[in-house]
Amino acid sequence: MSAGIVFHSLAALAYAILAISLWRPLTLGGAQAHAGKVGRICLLSAIILHGIALHQSILLDNSLRLSWALGMSAAIWVGMIIFWLESLILRIDGLLLILLPAVTLVSLVAAVFPQGYIVAHAHNDWLRAHLLIALTAYGLITIAALHAILMIALDRHLHRPVEQEANRNFISRALDSMPPLLVQEHLLFRLIWVGFFVLTLAVISGAIVSMGLTGKMFPLDHKTVFTLLSWLTFGGLLLGRYARGWRGRIALRWTLVGFAFLLLAYTGSRFVLEVILQRG
Repeated sequence: MSAGIVFHSLAALAYAILAISLWRPLTLGGAQAHAGKVGRICLLSAIILHGIALHQSILLDNSLRLSWALGMSAAIWVGMIIFWLESLILRIDGLLLILLPAVTLVSLVAAVFPQGYIVAHAHNDWLRAHLLIALTAYGLITIAALHAILMIALDRHLHRPVEQEANRNFISRALDSMPPLLVQEHLLFRLIWVGFFVLTLAVISGAIVSMGLTGKMFPLDHKTVFTLLSWLTFGGLLLGRYARGWRGRIALRWTLVGFAFLLLAYTGSRFVLEVILQRG
């Protein structure tokens, strides 16, 4: 068993324990989810375990190994780092109710599907920089998409008739413990702005790498096409936000569409090749 599998399993276990510690009070009638200082330290420890798992799985001697599962794992790991830093400024512990189960599942998937492929031209400094930038953009937009899903659930919850305390289930209590929608929307667009900027850098660095290796700036393959569609989607969302004040459900739908394009650009296609078609 490789070290990457072991550390991904340990990270998944740590995330799962943290998730249970937050969800359990709500199932027992608690009013809100609160991580506290100890919880944030434990979360940082889980993130460090996750980082070691990625280091052992991706960084080989003079080469890089990637796969659809490792790509998802690296992306959500970057996103968790960003969330942890944000949590030092804002009280957004409630968001962990959806983030922790998601990162637990992704870590388990990376442990179950450890196979990958060796990245060609891994010695190229521009390619290494591009991969780092792309994974950072992927992580930011992944967290933004999970955030958008949570906001959709909270919006629907707020438009339901008010329930009596005795009839409220733990899901309702979990949604009530979330930050206000206006705070979440502010955080969402901050993530999207930063994610769009980093995605722009990923597109530029990818074009430079492609020009150097293939002589084509934007080859018409699925990865390039879907990445550009994602870039145009988020650019259109931010333009609509500035020009027409887009917010609410319109913004959430555009966020999920942009994330879907980015998911198809890499993870979706690699999943089909590696799992369904069983090709490297």
